[in-house]
Amino acid sequence: MREPREFDDIPGTYVFDGQRNREGYHLNMFCKSLDIQSNRDAFRASPEEYLSKYPMSDEQRRCVLERDFLGMLRVGGNIYYTWKIAAFDRVSMQAAGAAMSGTGMTEDEFKQMMMEGGRSIEGNRSKKESN
Repeated sequence: MREPREFDDIPGTYVFDGQRNREGYHLNMFCKSLDIQSNRDAFRASPEEYLSKYPMSDEQRRCVLERDFLGMLRVGGNIYYTWKIAAFDRVSMQAAGAAMSGTGMTEDEFKQMMMEGGRSIEGNRSKKESN
């Protein structure tokens, strides 16, 4: 169970702090393992068998198998490591960004938002502002 932090009030923000580092260690080490071609081949051949080498939680394992990129961040994934799964699947950075936005936006909508300067700060500074 995570100790509450002041930054938990920022909508859509999953700060990779010490707690998330500990929680996501095995998830992130799995992601890092995809740097090696033989590991990518083994994961492609039998995802569940390959994942069994890493003592992840059931939720972490589900996030990987379902490619729930936002979920991976929520359960301790570091964005730089979880990106390796997107690269493994040949998912574009913009498609992964749209998936991690948690808003259901499409890749094209994400691209347009970024070209217009990014997400508006309105309603995105504090969860309390949204209530």
